[in-house]
Amino acid sequence: MHITIAFAALWLLAAASQASAQPYPGVGAGPKLGELEIKAYQKIPKAKTAVQLTSDNHLARELRRQVMIRLSQRGNEVGFSGGNVMRMDVSYYDLLGGNDRSIGTIGGQPDYAPPGSNPRPALPANPIGRRDGLTPSTAGPTLRISLTLYSRDGGKVLWTASGSCTAQAEKSQMAGEAIINRIFDSADKNAAGDAGCPL
Repeated sequence: MHITIAFAALWLLAAASQASAQPYPGVGAGPKLGELEIKAYQKIPKAKTAVQLTSDNHLARELRRQVMIRLSQRGNEVGFSGGNVMRMDVSYYDLLGGNDRSIGTIGGQPDYAPPGSNPRPALPANPIGRRDGLTPSTAGPTLRISLTLYSRDGGKVLWTASGSCTAQAEKSQMAGEAIINRIFDSADKNAAGDAGCPL
């Protein structure tokens, strides 16, 4: 009986340590905000590299262009298909809602409404926020970039890099280019450190 209790206690301890290692289910640890990490299992081969986006939007396409420029400067032929595949994930989110929202128009007149228009009906006064008791992040709007290079033969991971910056929407492309440039300045070796975020 004591052995069973001891075994159960050890199992719970192991489960708790795994939960603390990964703060949010399904979210990888990755570098801290404002930092980058490069894992070079081998140098980026001088072969053709196809840069593929996991989500297609304007910001991601502009930053993919910067990655392709930096790869071509290394001597790689680049494209959208063929050769080794570099998957690129670009995510930008603002959990605080941003500073550019017009909060004065809910239940009132928007700026573009002509004089004499009927006002909008008031929305229910339900506060938008977390219901789990956790305080929201105060980091501000965040840009995260992850790059993963797979070999053409067998899909083996050859190289990964990721970084993040706090950036307002109008400066997100500049922040992304700074992260990409910092990554490719030392792409051939494992590295961790400052992401080069613009002030």
